[in-house]
Amino acid sequence: MTVIYTDQSHESLNESLQFLMEKQGMPLEKVIELRTKLLDRADSLLSHPKSGQLEEYLEHLNKYHRRLIEGYFKIIYRIEGEYIYVTDFFDTRQDPEKMKG
Repeated sequence: MTVIYTDQSHESLNESLQFLMEKQGMPLEKVIELRTKLLDRADSLLSHPKSGQLEEYLEHLNKYHRRLIEGYFKIIYRIEGEYIYVTDFFDTRQDPEKMKG
């Protein structure tokens, strides 16, 4: 299997980390540590791709999106054949309706 990060996932991760740094005052070292932790957790899907629960907020898309929880973040992904597509890093302190896209 291969983990593929979509453009959307990169965008949402960068926006969230930027917000934490600029608006919440999180030090750069902590932001880098959080980013590494989130990406490592997503890469762990190579060993256990179905370890995440189905994501109920995305059921309407019928693509069987799953989620892993890491701190305040949901790592949203779906499995298609030999590929694991990470589609979003969603900060759970936001309104979950934003996830519906």
